[in-house]
Amino acid sequence: QVQLVESGGGLVQPGGALTLTCTASGIKLDTFTMGWYRRAPGKQRELVARIPNYGSTYYADSVKGRFTISRDNAKNTVYLQMSSLKPEDTAVYYCTAGIYTTYWGQGTQVTVSL
Repeated sequence: QVQLVESGGGLVQPGGALTLTCTASGIKLDTFTMGWYRRAPGKQRELVARIPNYGSTYYADSVKGRFTISRDNAKNTVYLQMSSLKPEDTAVYYCTAGIYTTYWGQGTQVTVSL
């Protein structure tokens, strides 16, 4: 059974930082394109960042220069380092595996507020 488990979400003040972690079981991430999506209240789901097993990473314009996606294949884990957080970054963040987002995690809440 494939599972993606996100962690690291929480409440942070504007300008703060968080690192989200996605750990996989049941699959080897080194063959997968990995991504982070988010869904904010009342908004459509948005691709935040994507990292292939080879090639260039992708970032949404709204997070460029503030977020960094990385992977540790030995630990079967993907990270999303978020800095200079803004209230508009508030959302549930989901980890995905596969170029066609075959697998999804359950999500972790990130709230940016005073």
